[in-house]
Amino acid sequence: MTQKPESFNPFDPTGVFKEMRDNGMDAWAKSMTQLVNTDAYAKSTGAMLDAWLSSSAPFQKAIQSAMTQTLAQWKLPCADDLHRLGERLTNIEMRLDDMEAKIDTVLKK
Repeated sequence: MTQKPESFNPFDPTGVFKEMRDNGMDAWAKSMTQLVNTDAYAKSTGAMLDAWLSSSAPFQKAIQSAMTQTLAQWKLPCADDLHRLGERLTNIEMRLDDMEAKIDTVLKK
């Protein structure tokens, strides 16, 4: 980090400009902090994000459809295929747990 000089240095030709820049940046930082901490800013940012998300939904759907078709042509699984496979494996695991519990019950008798 740079240290601010305590006094004016006449041999530093850019010192004045650096100090003006630093003061300007500090003023901007304070005003922007105050701006982004208001409810109006939060509401306007939320409205802008909602509009962007709703307008990007058709594009996302088209990309997803194109990707699904491409993966099908390459004979690769898509996200839905993996999700269905995960559900089937979960069902198999639950059935195995039930069978194990029944076997334990029979063996304890």
